[in-house]
Amino acid sequence: MAAPLPTVNPSRLRPAIANRSNRSPTTITCVGVKLNQGVGNLPKLTLTSVHGSEAEVYLFGACITSWKIPGGKDLLFVRPDAVFNGQKPISGGIPHCFPQFGPGAIQQHGFARNMEWSIVNSENVDDKPVVTLELKDGPYSRAMWDFSFQALYKITLDSTSLSTEFTVTNTDGKAFSFTTALHTYFRASVTRASVSGLKGCKTLNKDPDPKNPLKGEEERDMVTFPGFVDCVYLDTPNELSLENGLGDKIQIRNSNWTDAVLWNPHLQMESSYRDFVCVENAKIREVQLEPKQSWTANQQLSIL
Repeated sequence: MAAPLPTVNPSRLRPAIANRSNRSPTTITCVGVKLNQGVGNLPKLTLTSVHGSEAEVYLFGACITSWKIPGGKDLLFVRPDAVFNGQKPISGGIPHCFPQFGPGAIQQHGFARNMEWSIVNSENVDDKPVVTLELKDGPYSRAMWDFSFQALYKITLDSTSLSTEFTVTNTDGKAFSFTTALHTYFRASVTRASVSGLKGCKTLNKDPDPKNPLKGEEERDMVTFPGFVDCVYLDTPNELSLENGLGDKIQIRNSNWTDAVLWNPHLQMESSYRDFVCVENAKIREVQLEPKQSWTANQQLSIL
């Protein structure tokens, strides 16, 4: 059996500079990939395709903060209150939730979004820039979750799509389990946005009580965001569609992300809730890995 998540003193949850990886190169020669300084002087990768699309990825949290299609329109959203100081997770884009989705024994949504990842590879494949980032256990993660692991995150930019591959490998001598998600913030008009493909899915609705979600089944062809929304969808299809209310239709395809989450904080975030919706590929049920076992999930976002 996998060991349970241990509890930890909250005073130990602030990452230190010394705990960050320093293996990333200072220069990259791959066509279409540049390493530079982003907001707050945090290291940032910029991927540019020959077709004019662009993506920005911060090494802190391996967070994709921008995905621009040809013409310059950004389909992702970063909250105006986002902090780029290397101490708090970046609020927006595509943050990682690992090894825990939501609240639990360790910090909200886990530690992967609050650590600096390393660059292990960059390449250009058929005019598509590709980078692979890596996260391994260290003193900061082990203070919360005492396991040895490797996480790899491969990002590929094409003319009209952004693809990711997330792989977790158990490098420990004992089994462990985890939950995970890609907490994607899409730029949207919340009153006009809708998601299709979820009809018939079992739901866990966290409104009004997130600690006691209501079980149900989605009956709508088009799921909208009329107010506060925080709903888990179980055993979802491998393709959803988001109409962002701004004239764009985004296809969200996946393999092995078996669940989905829709979220909008409504008046809890009054300054920005009108401008985004979250459609998250997730693994709500625990994944258990024995030593040397791996788990992989893929996501592809495409503009239609």
